[in-house]
Amino acid sequence: MDLDLTGRHALVCGGSEGIGRATAHELALLGAEVTVLARRADALAIVRDALPTVPGRRHHLLAVDMDDTDGLRTAVEAHVAAHPVQILVNNTGGPPGGPAHAAPSQAFVDAFRRHLLAGQILVQAVLPAMRDAHWGRIVNVVSTSVREPIAGLGVSNTVRGAVAGWAKTLSRELAGDGITVNNVLPGYTRTGRIEQIIADRSARTGRSSDAVIAEMEASVPVGRFADAAETAAAIAFLCAPAAAYINGVSLPVDGGRMASI
Repeated sequence: MDLDLTGRHALVCGGSEGIGRATAHELALLGAEVTVLARRADALAIVRDALPTVPGRRHHLLAVDMDDTDGLRTAVEAHVAAHPVQILVNNTGGPPGGPAHAAPSQAFVDAFRRHLLAGQILVQAVLPAMRDAHWGRIVNVVSTSVREPIAGLGVSNTVRGAVAGWAKTLSRELAGDGITVNNVLPGYTRTGRIEQIIADRSARTGRSSDAVIAEMEASVPVGRFADAAETAAAIAFLCAPAAAYINGVSLPVDGGRMASI
């Protein structure tokens, strides 16, 4: 099985922690040069300096806020002009919780900007180099709510569905250029995001965090939360040469929690 990414450059968003950080590590292990992108340069420097490396390969960081679409475009276009990208992992933190009917309109606008507009900017920035190479991988880290909406995450459910439709459309438009576009749908994963969800549920129901966690784990057939590295392994595989014929899929990494086929 060909998993070698030597000579490829990966841009990993949300790379300072959680699934993004674990994905950067996995891609570096497969031989890729990696740029980690997030808001905090100090946190990114720690991640970059810890990535596996070999002589002649350098990793990079790009400190920019995904909510600042103009700044994002400027920063990424300048970076890829010097360091062409063939792998894009589009990953960012989810919107705050709460029911859809109670969310202010601005919450939907903000989520749309962070998840879909930022993704569009990133794709447009990296696409020329992918087309030149006739090789590219775009992986969007989305959510199982693409298939089964999650209670208490109304804004997130809405925007995640929009991202999935956008990604499916791209997968059909770009396949002829040797570029695949896929989504990974993480289930309950040990990250800061799951801590936020647990705290929200605890506050809403008056139950302890331990009780909330026990209930969530009981809903997963494997009986536990995922480690970020387990989700990252699926992302890294979709980026590898071996996955060249996998295109336009939304792959759950959820321990079997979803009931849908």
